Amino acid sequence: MSKQTGRRHPLAGLTAWDRCAVMGVVNVTPDSFSDGGRFFDTTAAIKHGLDLVAEGADLVDVGGESTRPGATRVDEDEELRRVVPVVRGLASEGVTVSVDTMRASVAEQALAAGAALVNDVSGGLADPRMIPVVADAGAPFVVMHWRGLLEGGNVRGTYDDVVTEVVDELHARVQAVLDGGIAPEHVVVDPGLGFSKDAEHDLVLLAHLDRLLALGHPVLVAASRKRFLGRVLAGPEATPPPARERDAATAAV
Repeated sequence: MSKQTGRRHPLAGLTAWDRCAVMGVVNVTPDSFSDGGRFFDTTAAIKHGLDLVAEGADLVDVGGESTRPGATRVDEDEELRRVVPVVRGLASEGVTVSVDTMRASVAEQALAAGAALVNDVSGGLADPRMIPVVADAGAPFVVMHWRGLLEGGNVRGTYDDVVTEVVDELHARVQAVLDGGIAPEHVVVDPGLGFSKDAEHDLVLLAHLDRLLALGHPVLVAASRKRFLGRVLAGPEATPPPARERDAATAAV
């Protein structure tokens, strides 16, 4: 892709960028908080992914299951139906594709269809087969800070020191991933903005990304249109603007 350099990146399997790389997001879902239903059709989703690349995205993350608070999980067959054709279509056009899934079967089929990396918001906790599947494929793996599905008490996490606790919990999860056979050079860490965190937690984490980098792996910051940006834009008393009006704040992050 035009934005890539020839230099090797610490993350094996991907070509390096000489700056922060931009990940475009394709939600193949009817219920995403950001753009639910707009790109639910396979053809529309592929076109959207290609448009994102044309606008400057370095890689495209394809997901078929909403992880917003209170979302109902889709079944395996439906997630496969949504995701795999889009991954195949984008990969066939030379797009670097990340598959966003908590299911090992979806990751496995997406990798076979051309995905370059696996982005699992549970860090391998939701499906015990995930780590072996990714390790066998030799693919890069995004390990996000996760305290469970966003329902009940997990919607708002409780922290005494959010940075220290997130870093410690991520370190433990990365060690489990390494013990499961994924190579250190294939690991990416993600602070999990918005997952069991309030706006204040998210902002503090953003101010201390150096602590996450100290774990020794590339960091993925997934802030796109999230709730904490709405809170920042609205201020303490006003109603947050809808997701589609948070793009400038996303770019600032």
